[in-house]
Amino acid sequence: MTGSHLVRQTTSLITTETLKKDLHSLGVMPDTVLMVHSSLRSLGWIAGGEITVIQALMAAVTDSGTIVMPTQTTHNSDPKYWQNPPVPEEWWPGIRYFMPAYLPDITPTIGMGRIAEAFRTFPDVKRSLHPSASFAAWGKHASFIIDNHSIDFAFGEQSPLARLYDLDASVLFIGTDYSTCTAMHLGEFRANDGRKAFKQGSAMMENGERVWKTYMELEENSEQFNDIGRAFEKEATVTNGMVAQSPCKLIQIRPLVDFTSRYLANLSKQ
Repeated sequence: MTGSHLVRQTTSLITTETLKKDLHSLGVMPDTVLMVHSSLRSLGWIAGGEITVIQALMAAVTDSGTIVMPTQTTHNSDPKYWQNPPVPEEWWPGIRYFMPAYLPDITPTIGMGRIAEAFRTFPDVKRSLHPSASFAAWGKHASFIIDNHSIDFAFGEQSPLARLYDLDASVLFIGTDYSTCTAMHLGEFRANDGRKAFKQGSAMMENGERVWKTYMELEENSEQFNDIGRAFEKEATVTNGMVAQSPCKLIQIRPLVDFTSRYLANLSKQ
């Protein structure tokens, strides 16, 4: 959709204040600990674009709350697993050797959207050190969530996801669906459904030097997440509403993670 089409489809001017009002109406309040998944275009034409959205989120939760976004860099991974696109096997050693090291202040996100990419650059935003599955956070609990992100099992018990679970955080979908819901990977990790662990690799800094680091990861399958989400909504309370022109969902992470874990565990027994 072109910018002109977006303007024509936007019914009124969208600003920081209008977004903040909509977020409060949805249930995003001061002190909220919030994981955000977002589509900028879904909101309509905004004066200030993604910067305005981030400022509105920060104004809605205030600095007594916390905002978290996934800032993954999945291109910094072992090329033998790449599918979009795959690369020739003879390139793999060169990619492992020449891939730039992950640098949290510099390395751009991949596939996270314009809001998450801008968010990681904001003052006082902290970014975790995982070379391919990092998260960024701002606010009261940022350090608690981001620090000590284990390189092994990036979505497991020593991850920002587990800390969000501990804090009874919520997840906000802005124009997205369960397929983007990173928190559900913690449910996968806890399901004990027989999925396999495997060796992954990334370029990162270690003791001041660039190294190719291998670590353990667990098989993931976000293709199931929309099915799980639909089943979850039959049992749990999910807040639906609009922010600007975007359909949104506000969901507590704990029951969603617990449901995901049970669902997958039961599925593995069938």
